[in-house]
Amino acid sequence: MFDLFGLDYFVDGSKRIFWLYLVSALMIALLFFWKQRAILKMQFSKEVLWHPSARLDYLYFGVMGIVKTLLLLPLLVGVNEVALWMVMAIQEVFGYVERIRVDRIWLITGYTTMLFVFNDLTRYWLHRWMHTSSLLWRFHRVHHSAEVLNPMTFYRVHPIENLLFGFRYALTTGAITALFIYFFGAGIGVVEIFGANMIVFIFMLIGANLRHSHIPLHYPKRIEKWLISPYQHQLHHTTRYSRYNYGSTLAVWDWWFGSLLYSKDLTYIDEPLRFGLLDEQPTHSLVGAFFNPFYKGIKL
Repeated sequence: MFDLFGLDYFVDGSKRIFWLYLVSALMIALLFFWKQRAILKMQFSKEVLWHPSARLDYLYFGVMGIVKTLLLLPLLVGVNEVALWMVMAIQEVFGYVERIRVDRIWLITGYTTMLFVFNDLTRYWLHRWMHTSSLLWRFHRVHHSAEVLNPMTFYRVHPIENLLFGFRYALTTGAITALFIYFFGAGIGVVEIFGANMIVFIFMLIGANLRHSHIPLHYPKRIEKWLISPYQHQLHHTTRYSRYNYGSTLAVWDWWFGSLLYSKDLTYIDEPLRFGLLDEQPTHSLVGAFFNPFYKGIKL
């Protein structure tokens, strides 16, 4: 029952709302905005945390725990299956090669880094595609219909989008794993902390949950060229700038492919950010969030 409603996410280091990540985000918010009490009060106000949009986030998270367990997980392809199939395919096409011998520390470090980089890259392109494809946008707009932001907004994702990102993860991780097994053998592993990729753990720990918040934490421009700041992702959730900053962790993909928006470069820097959808006023209905994307023109 604990797992069924997603409550295990709070004690799982691979999940965004792991308790340590929530605490670290709070500490960072207090550190940088202690003298700007109005910002902190707004984030923890009834208008934000008990807004109809936020209440849908909480309900949606619990229901999606059931949907994922009963419906989505049986449909997903596993990483091991993809890796095994790809290793066999590579060997059939290119034949056997002598394994490359490297120190285990370099092998594990390289594998951990490659998994992170290529997963971040494929997340960028799938996310961007969710915005540019009119069909996929109908499902992704469930996430963008949030009018206020809190850490649970991260999980306001339609089941169809969940499936797509699940397949993306399996294919990307399976492909990288297959290449490492083919060239280096099966003695590979990931550097993990609390069950999360070490690089992902560091990203989560330095305020990832502030991305879905009203805490406008931004980085110097020279850093935002490489790493997406919380404020840059908040800009992505606005009605005005949703076609910028598709990156998950690294900003370099947005920089290279022309979709990067720096915090300091806003034309309307003094204008309050408006989150949500430009073309409609969502009703924040649970039934609507699940079923309306299948019917064009019906509000959420």
